[in-house]
Amino acid sequence: MPDFDMLVLGSGPGGQKAAIAAAKLGRRVAVIDRPDMLGGVSLHTGTIPSKTLREAVLYLTGLTQRDLYGQSYRLKEDITVADLTARTQHVVSRETDVIRSQLSRNHVALYSGTGRFVDDHTVALREAGGQERLLTAEHVVIATGTRPARPESVEFDGRTILDSDNVLTIERVPRSMVIVGAGVIGMEYACMFAALGSRVTVVERRAGMLDMCDVEVVESLKYHLRDLAVTFRFGETVAAVERHARGTLTVLESGKKIPADAVMYSAGRQGLTDGLELEKAGLAADARGRITVDEHYRTQVPHIYAVGDVIGFPALAATSMEQGRAAAYHACGEPVGRTHRLQPIGIYTIPEISFIGRTEDQLTEDRVPFEVGIARYRELARGQIIGDAHGMLKLLVSPEDRTLLGVHCFGSGATELIHIGQSVMGLGGTVDYLVDAVFNYPTLAESYKVAALDATNRLRQLDRIGD
Repeated sequence: MPDFDMLVLGSGPGGQKAAIAAAKLGRRVAVIDRPDMLGGVSLHTGTIPSKTLREAVLYLTGLTQRDLYGQSYRLKEDITVADLTARTQHVVSRETDVIRSQLSRNHVALYSGTGRFVDDHTVALREAGGQERLLTAEHVVIATGTRPARPESVEFDGRTILDSDNVLTIERVPRSMVIVGAGVIGMEYACMFAALGSRVTVVERRAGMLDMCDVEVVESLKYHLRDLAVTFRFGETVAAVERHARGTLTVLESGKKIPADAVMYSAGRQGLTDGLELEKAGLAADARGRITVDEHYRTQVPHIYAVGDVIGFPALAATSMEQGRAAAYHACGEPVGRTHRLQPIGIYTIPEISFIGRTEDQLTEDRVPFEVGIARYRELARGQIIGDAHGMLKLLVSPEDRTLLGVHCFGSGATELIHIGQSVMGLGGTVDYLVDAVFNYPTLAESYKVAALDATNRLRQLDRIGD
């Protein structure tokens, strides 16, 4: 008889939810993770610390209040790294305690160390002292997460040449910074350092940034960042990064040279699978360390599952949690609904971006007719109260059945607001529901009614011409 019904490698969002779901179904469950990484990358170097850092930046710089109190408004003049990390350390400590308590309450055994496969049912646990012991399980869930991908040609030192993990441990706020990569992580940090007063240059080999987002939203973000003195170098590739006594020099293939105090690379993520000895379990990972799974999150070995960032897109904490729960239910023979195809995306730039469904460009490419309804925060009393005159909510509506095809939000609270649109779309609701609904006043949620009225007015004009 195996030691456990389920053994989970990794305690990040996917691993946690898999372990707790199986435990609540009465199974014997264990989790393996390093003692300093309970909660996974998400808690220690990813989602939680970066979003907490963002809140500290917004609070201390007073950036979002400057429309009300003037462009010179600032809560603290000389913001130090200690000011920024104090809040992060507090949140991470509290969340670690919460996770430890949840695992304990659900009688999940927690082993400190690292695991590697001995065979497809056996994992060797290497504890902190170097001792090894074997653990057997009927089912294994791989939830080891990822680490930042590092180009081999770049010599990272964790002080002046950084990745998205060690940028959280910098010694001081740099006066100038180059960020290589205009993806989600790169743009989130570009916003934060620009808000702190760093002169930020973003280098991206593609022609633009955040190409999964609505074009109008991306243009609005560019405008805000340029207003914070951010420089964009699109269509450029880094040839070399040189470290000098007075800082760094980023050399582009075009011949441009960019001096800066620090350089941060945001070049994607690499699956943490190289130490698992997957081949002994009959598994393999691709060049980026990712594991292929089916719709139930099973690997090619049916009793071994993989969830979270280690399986690739969308690599979000929210989706990882649902993957973990679904994998545990399937392993335990418990019915589980298929994850809904409509999943919200949240990007914690300044201001926030969030969307669900398709963009205008995607609908146009698919030759799907649509009408647009827009609400701008400056039209809302709540927008004036909080000092956000730049935010907007956009609804993409089908003129045929009046359902929502996409919802795109840019501004304060965007990642919270999007869930109203998600609910309406998920339940097959129409724009008419939003027109007739009563929203609390004054709120940002009222933007749905304003945008819905705008869309229905446009649809009415189409109907009139058609008649």
